[in-house]
Amino acid sequence: MIRVSELVKRHGQQEVLRGVTLTVPRGELAAIIGPSGGGKSTFLRCLIGLERPDGGTIEVGGVKLGAVQLCAGLAPEAEAAAVRALRARVGMVFQQFHLFPHLDVLANVCEAPIHVAERPPAEARARAHALLERVGLADKAHARPARLSGGEQQRVAIARALAMEPEVLLLDEPTSSLDPRTSGAIAEILAELGRDGLTRVVVTHSMGFARRVAGVVHVFHQGRVIESGPPAEVLTDPREPATRAFLELS
Repeated sequence: MIRVSELVKRHGQQEVLRGVTLTVPRGELAAIIGPSGGGKSTFLRCLIGLERPDGGTIEVGGVKLGAVQLCAGLAPEAEAAAVRALRARVGMVFQQFHLFPHLDVLANVCEAPIHVAERPPAEARARAHALLERVGLADKAHARPARLSGGEQQRVAIARALAMEPEVLLLDEPTSSLDPRTSGAIAEILAELGRDGLTRVVVTHSMGFARRVAGVVHVFHQGRVIESGPPAEVLTDPREPATRAFLELS
């Protein structure tokens, strides 16, 4: 589902991603861990087209976007079309949620399907109700985000991303600042989505969460993937000294 080859991203003179190569099979949950500043969130933003690659290629669900393609004189309209095609396959749940405070929960989930995907409002509302039921928030449909707990807002953000029917779901620190019980509820939702064949990529600093939900763990360090493998292997007996050092501090 996801194939990334030699991905490079620079912010000014700083090379944030330095040749990242990895694949994520359809239906897998891949956890990305590593020290802050290692390029994890930038990697997610590249996958959804919010960051333009300076080198390498990204392929998601058969849609390919790469620096060579962009720098070879691709017309702005064609570049925009390629990015739109990428985003049509990818949903993202940001660390700060970014819910619309002036809209209730139902309207937050319906907003993109109606105004971006141009789906009939009745159809979008029906799917939104079904998604809220799925994440355990059917009774909060008409609440404003400010009236919700952090865990409830996180679940609304997941429902909102799923409303666009993505093939890939990206999550940046989905359990940040959540208590263990709420983190467990998020883990259960992500596991259930995997049974539907949804591919998930999760950046997390919670090793317990990664051990619980991930099929594979990728360790980012200084803009590179230094180690990949099953959680039981990477989190228990890592090969790389940098991974061991990171885990000792986690």
